[in-house]
Amino acid sequence: MEARTFWLLVMVLPLVSSSSTGQYVSLSPNQCMVPAKDRMDCAYPDVTPEQCTNRGCCFDSSISGVPWCFKPLQEAECTF
Repeated sequence: MEARTFWLLVMVLPLVSSSSTGQYVSLSPNQCMVPAKDRMDCAYPDVTPEQCTNRGCCFDSSISGVPWCFKPLQEAECTF
């Protein structure tokens, strides 16, 4: 019985982990409002918008000569 459970886990875990490779969606809209001069590159050349956002980065190809896939602004943390 224990061997059966082990093999079931071995077969199910890869399915669960592969289904969690969806689009990264936890960025707020304000986090991608980075001025062009302040953009820090977040990927490799020719990255697609989907690949960029899956990395947790922002994508904006409207301005040439600056990174299109760039690191988002960090949310301000409260300090009490």
